[in-house]
Amino acid sequence: MRRFRRAKIVATIGPASSSPEALRALFLAGVDTFRLNFSHGSHDDHAKVHAAIRALEADTGSTIGILQDLQGPKIRVGTIQGGSIKVAAGEKIRFVRHGQDGTAQSIPLPHPEIFEAVVPGHDLLIDDGRVRVRVTGITSDFIDAQVILGGVISNRKGVNLPGTILNVSPLTEKDRKDLEFGLSLGVDWVALSFVQKPSDVIEARGLIGDRAGLVSKIEKPAAIESIDDILRLSDGVMVARGDLGVEIPHEDVPGRQKELVRACRQAAKPVIVATQMLDSMVGAPTPTRAEASDVATAIYDGADAVMLSAESATGSYPVETVAMMDRIIRATESHKLYRSIVQASQPDNEQTPPHAVAALAADLAETVEAPVIVAFTSSGTTATRIARKRPGLPILAITPHQSTARRMTLLWGVHAALSGDVVSYEEMVERGASTARKEEFAAAGDCIVIVAGVPFGRAGTTNNIRVVTIPHG
Repeated sequence: MRRFRRAKIVATIGPASSSPEALRALFLAGVDTFRLNFSHGSHDDHAKVHAAIRALEADTGSTIGILQDLQGPKIRVGTIQGGSIKVAAGEKIRFVRHGQDGTAQSIPLPHPEIFEAVVPGHDLLIDDGRVRVRVTGITSDFIDAQVILGGVISNRKGVNLPGTILNVSPLTEKDRKDLEFGLSLGVDWVALSFVQKPSDVIEARGLIGDRAGLVSKIEKPAAIESIDDILRLSDGVMVARGDLGVEIPHEDVPGRQKELVRACRQAAKPVIVATQMLDSMVGAPTPTRAEASDVATAIYDGADAVMLSAESATGSYPVETVAMMDRIIRATESHKLYRSIVQASQPDNEQTPPHAVAALAADLAETVEAPVIVAFTSSGTTATRIARKRPGLPILAITPHQSTARRMTLLWGVHAALSGDVVSYEEMVERGASTARKEEFAAAGDCIVIVAGVPFGRAGTTNNIRVVTIPHG
């Protein structure tokens, strides 16, 4: 199915959207990649959804991507006497490594890695920052702190440590089991939660190999500080604004979002903007004007994809939410200022022949008013290099590999088509022209631009441009 927009839609699947009928409705409304959130649901639940998506793909003849999102390490306080305690600003409290049924002077925090890493002056944010405390003293068995922002601390509430790099793997034992299960199913992308440093990505890559693309979720300030190295090691990035917005000031999130999107465009890696994009539609049939503007901002920034979480997983209006996001994207991309804004944030050209060829192909296609750029790609790299330019016309990526086609469902402006290997220059020209007609991107007499790497089938070799007129007959 051809989408008449460039940015892609990722939708999280949950109780509101897991049936085959709901998945079909979401796909028809505009979903390009489905997200399986392994923080919830059993392996059996996810296997059924995965099978239903693949059945939908076969039935529609359209390529559909599947992203597995791993839970990652969750840091929580233990249990509290009576279920909760109220603390006030200025109050002194204590966290302890062991115990349960805590009080303000013995709040259980059963995470030895915190006791090894925090120092006086570091902050702990509890319950998404509703309570903020500052460390004043530490031993091997307890942490003393002063309450900066008072509130209620309840059983098992989450703890964020924005100024602390913890010596903890991003992959828990649960994550490792979930990852192996997801890879055995054949997911296309794996999202790694709570990335702090480049070595986290290296660890995950060692387990994933080339069986799926690796998306690093940026939700820790430490990850932003190492973003260049993390990007180099990742296949894509998710700007996870939920936890990121807890750990950095709210007013800094929009600027960080723009920086991350630009860095991903510079590195030619797909970037997803996520969390609370149309949050009010969890319980209402329409979004707020601010939410519509938020989605549009991500599109103006040049994001490859925008993501729905609770809106499609547990909300009352999952299909309507996807349809609304589709409408906002199309309206934004057709606005008279869109091209100038996206081009204003154009990253610097990479000084390599493959990137130069891809950029030249995009400029050439616009100059000759081609309706489409056709990219022959084995690994998806050629299509990614063209998409990095954000051209004003669609990119038809032809690949012999179904796994590559599915991963490209996250790429800006790319429509993937499966086709067998080409072995000659003449076959490339004929296959490109015929596929452009078949996929309804071009008609007889149209002039199209074909980009490929020669020799054919070798990943990463973008070195050839051909201008072709679609023949009649």
